Amino acid sequence: MGLTPEKLVALATQSAKDKKASHVVILNLKGLSPMTDYFAICSGESELHVRAIANQIIEDLEQQGESPWHVEGYSRGTWILLDYVDVVVHVFSQKIREYYALERLWGDAPVHRVSLEK
Repeated sequence: MGLTPEKLVALATQSAKDKKASHVVILNLKGLSPMTDYFAICSGESELHVRAIANQIIEDLEQQGESPWHVEGYSRGTWILLDYVDVVVHVFSQKIREYYALERLWGDAPVHRVSLEK
């Protein structure tokens, strides 16, 4: 039995925080989208930082028996998408995050801003 979507998104955002991701948010898409329950969104300071955040999330979730179904954008390092089916993690560079503005696109979704404090 795998992790619940709620536990998976919590672990993913904790991993992002552990790698010093900024502006970490969770969008609850239940009832708004048939494709996933949650988006976890965060930002890195550089392409290297974006990849490091994504690597940490993948590693930590694999330790819990969860592997991404699909990974996209890793080679560019400006927007890495980690698809865990019920949870999709978006790790952005700040500039690309501002351009695509997923929080605005999904403006009807309840937003949980994740504190960067431990």
